Amino acid sequence: MVKSRKKFSIIIPAFNEEQGIIPCVEETKKVLEGHDCDYEIIIIDDGSHDDTFSVATDFYANDGRVMISRYSPNEGKGFALRHGFGLASGDLVAFMDADLDLHPEQIMTLYQYMIDHDADVVIGSKRHPESIIDYPWQRKVLSNGYYFLVRLLFGLPVMDTQTGLKLFKYEALQAAMPKLLIKRYAFDLELLVNIHKQGFKIVEAPVNLSSMRLWYRITLKDVYYVWMDTMAIFYRNYILRYYD
Repeated sequence: MVKSRKKFSIIIPAFNEEQGIIPCVEETKKVLEGHDCDYEIIIIDDGSHDDTFSVATDFYANDGRVMISRYSPNEGKGFALRHGFGLASGDLVAFMDADLDLHPEQIMTLYQYMIDHDADVVIGSKRHPESIIDYPWQRKVLSNGYYFLVRLLFGLPVMDTQTGLKLFKYEALQAAMPKLLIKRYAFDLELLVNIHKQGFKIVEAPVNLSSMRLWYRITLKDVYYVWMDTMAIFYRNYILRYYD
């Protein structure tokens, strides 16, 4: 069992997750309490069209460790994570998706990697040799293509920027967040580029991921906007030197 004296802030962006948000939070609580961790869980309702906010608010009305915030309209996952970080008080901050494709038990795997490698940031990686992944081949093609593009353009010391489970020391996020402009598609990349430029150590950890839902959420329009956001980061990084 991994135990920590540090406080975890778990930020969960949620868009139209009225069916899944309670199981997600309950599993996360079970993991953290099972490891005797101090924690807070921050749910960010990113302009949902369903009853995500009311379902979560009603269920956790008397739970001081679960915070729920919402805004409208939908602004994108990156915006939700930045908003959630503004509410966080933990020494360690985890980003986690609401769909349970990546079980919250893996937060503790990332934390162990942080200790073992003396890292400031640990990101779940589908390309880690010990990862177990089961998701559509089309999604794998896109993921592999994006990896080679990112490696070519930015030289980051990681193989996967997009997996939805990441753990940060608070100070690494605090240093990087003020420079971020992307709200939706390439937020993870912009964040990691900034953290790397400021000298924080990033390592990757294996994940166990099983999902059929990911492919259906990605359209050609999404691919186009990921490309445009990525090129915008390249322009700001190398031409404008905005991140320096």
